[in-house]
Amino acid sequence: MERYTDEALTALLDDIESDRVERKRSFKNEKDKARQAVCAFANDLPNHNQPGILFIGAEDNGEPSNLPITDELLQQLADMKTDGNILPLPVFTVEKRFLKGVEMAVVAVMPSDMPPLRFKGQIWIRNGSRRAIANVQEERILTEKRRHKDLPFDIYPVSRASIDDLSQVIFENEYLPGAFARDVLKANNRSYEERLASCRMIVLPEDTTPTILGILTLGKNPQDYIPGAYIQFLRINGTELSDSVIDEEEIKGSLPNIIRRTEEKLKAHNHTAVDISQGPQITIMDYPHAAFQQILYNAVMHRSYEGTNAPVRVYWFNDRVEINSPGGPFGNVTAENFGRPGITDYRNPNLADMFKTLGFVQKYGVGIQIAREAMEHNGNPPLEFETNQSIVLCTLRAKA
Repeated sequence: MERYTDEALTALLDDIESDRVERKRSFKNEKDKARQAVCAFANDLPNHNQPGILFIGAEDNGEPSNLPITDELLQQLADMKTDGNILPLPVFTVEKRFLKGVEMAVVAVMPSDMPPLRFKGQIWIRNGSRRAIANVQEERILTEKRRHKDLPFDIYPVSRASIDDLSQVIFENEYLPGAFARDVLKANNRSYEERLASCRMIVLPEDTTPTILGILTLGKNPQDYIPGAYIQFLRINGTELSDSVIDEEEIKGSLPNIIRRTEEKLKAHNHTAVDISQGPQITIMDYPHAAFQQILYNAVMHRSYEGTNAPVRVYWFNDRVEINSPGGPFGNVTAENFGRPGITDYRNPNLADMFKTLGFVQKYGVGIQIAREAMEHNGNPPLEFETNQSIVLCTLRAKA
């Protein structure tokens, strides 16, 4: 992203009529409005194809409000990118700059390749001096803009599939209530196809071909089109792959159902005991379920679905559980920085949106840290990771 000069930023700050600029005198009392602005700039309804600028520490007339720009404030602004309130995830930079002789925070928001973006289930747009929730026609325009973008694999069309391969019941009863605010859903002038397109489940309202995301999330039989999109579960009575198998299942279906069934399987095999020797009873588990959850979600969300028919493999041995995800680290994540807090990238950004919408993920970029803390609290050895260009393998070892 091009870095603006002080002169260019000052000119934007003073341009009261510009629809590429918003000014907030503080962030503490206007957090939702700041997120609405980020969402609107990312949607880029006027099609500027240039960043929208959010100034924190400026009055409506462009004059400084003399807000102290602390490291804590800059971190809070950066967290808007990954706290999951804006979906799909926006792209922006946050800087402290000296403008008109004082500190200001500058948030430069790039137009998204995957509009429409939603903040708390509402599609915000900016057009002239107006920032508002998009109407039906504006939502259609945003959806149409995706046609001309270089899209990630998870919203490629599945050419052999049709809209009949998607479950309308799951979409309307489970997905939509999580994706859109209640007042938006009450507006009945959006067709089923338009809502599917807005959620990137089909290509466009005029072309109802399902996307990879649509098939994986709502598909009646996703493995007919994406053969590797399942989980292979083995419970092995021993410590070697050659030892006897006491439970085996290929867990198939839509990704939400696959995850839920795999969690049930993990709970069923996780031995628990109650310790009352030192007062109030304490439940003791071989493994903390929170660690299973986070590693499983990461394995399914970040895996490669392109160019491989390999499943996610969950192998439970007597002394450890191995969760093997096809596809190595992606983008900014490398073998060297894998698992470090704050280091994240998304091979499947729209699947990440789905995980947040359905409640599997509360906040992005913290799953491995949550799993590590859960293992330590339960008395298990630390997580172990092996990464290369083909796999990410996580080993969870049982407590002694």
